[in-house]
Amino acid sequence: MKPTRARFIVLAGLCMAAALAYLTRNAVGTAESTIRDDLGLTKEQSGWLSSAFFWSYALCQIPAAALSLRLGARRALPLFAVLWSLATALFGMGGFAAMVVSRALMGVAQAGLVPVAIAVMARWFPRAGQGLASGAFGGFMSAGSIVGAPLTAWLIIVCGWRPMFLWYALPGIVWAVWFARWYRNDPAEHASVNEAEAQLIAADSKVPAKVHSKPPAVPWRLLITSPAMWCICVQQAFRSAGYIFFGSWFTTYLQEARGVELITSGLLTALPLVGDLTGSLLGGAVSDAVLRKTGSQRLARQGLAAIALFICACLVFSAWFVSHALTAVLIISLGMFCAAVGNPCVSTVMMHVGGSHVATISGVMNMCGNLGAAAFPVFVPWLLANAGGWDAVLICFTALYAGSSLFWLLMKTKPNMFDGAPDAEDHCAKA
Repeated sequence: MKPTRARFIVLAGLCMAAALAYLTRNAVGTAESTIRDDLGLTKEQSGWLSSAFFWSYALCQIPAAALSLRLGARRALPLFAVLWSLATALFGMGGFAAMVVSRALMGVAQAGLVPVAIAVMARWFPRAGQGLASGAFGGFMSAGSIVGAPLTAWLIIVCGWRPMFLWYALPGIVWAVWFARWYRNDPAEHASVNEAEAQLIAADSKVPAKVHSKPPAVPWRLLITSPAMWCICVQQAFRSAGYIFFGSWFTTYLQEARGVELITSGLLTALPLVGDLTGSLLGGAVSDAVLRKTGSQRLARQGLAAIALFICACLVFSAWFVSHALTAVLIISLGMFCAAVGNPCVSTVMMHVGGSHVATISGVMNMCGNLGAAAFPVFVPWLLANAGGWDAVLICFTALYAGSSLFWLLMKTKPNMFDGAPDAEDHCAKA
């Protein structure tokens, strides 16, 4: 019997949720200069407006993951989508204070998306297919930003930035209704999954499909004292801080440092995100192929990520010496393509080490990543005023990716290391 392919419909649903989430969260970056001029804000206020999302997003990762364990993904993800859609609408209707609150509420609502999606992929995909699934999910995060950057710039001109955010609130609600009706927490219970697909999925799955009213206790002491977990979290903080440059200040950088007009800056902002999308899609397939050929988790996941991020750092640094705007953006975009080749490795490592705690472990990792993402938009105005302007920002951006590469090299993991198995020990390699 040939396996059905319902798992790919699940993946398509997760990818659509990722695209919608990133479209709504990153629209503020493209509209930043317009909103700042319209409301008479300072750049420091704009920085806080951008970062308000990430503080609440980071701090609510673990609570959102815990809630999803009780509700199950079928109820939790639609709830999150409805809430972030309402927050998007609120952003378009208020003054500065209400907009900061709405950004924070959006962060709360979107906090559960990544950890729950990783748990869903671990439950619905065999290990040798998790890289491809993770790559697609990560790539469609950038797809939302790719569509959103030029679309936001166009809508600002056509209807203004406030009505634009009201329109952006609608697709998430439609998605929530569809997902709640179609998805099942246990693949074996879905009418579209035949026995062959159920067996393929369950062959090496370590994630329980059933939703329990009392989730397993999280081994916090083991997690907090794990050097490998520290490596995972620090690299994520560095990567996320670098990536959020494109969702916060990159359009303004193009306008002020490169003399690019609004519409053109929106289009150019999409280029690094195209690199991120294509790199994520390719990286997942490459990582799975290396795993199948060598059987080495370390080479297929940690090794690939470290190499890809180091190449990215080198390319972004080289853009510092290029004066032509389009050429510089193309070099940065190539760097983002390389970095994105390692993106799926993050989710696959979470599935590898998380076991029954994969949603919580992913929440911790994503929390740390978004603390970095929250800090960088606020740090940029300080760099502009005190450290040499946009050149300093680009150098800092380079250093973040180089640092992330280093921590991937230091990281060593074991399967299900937080489930209490006898060999569940982890350590960092000696520098």
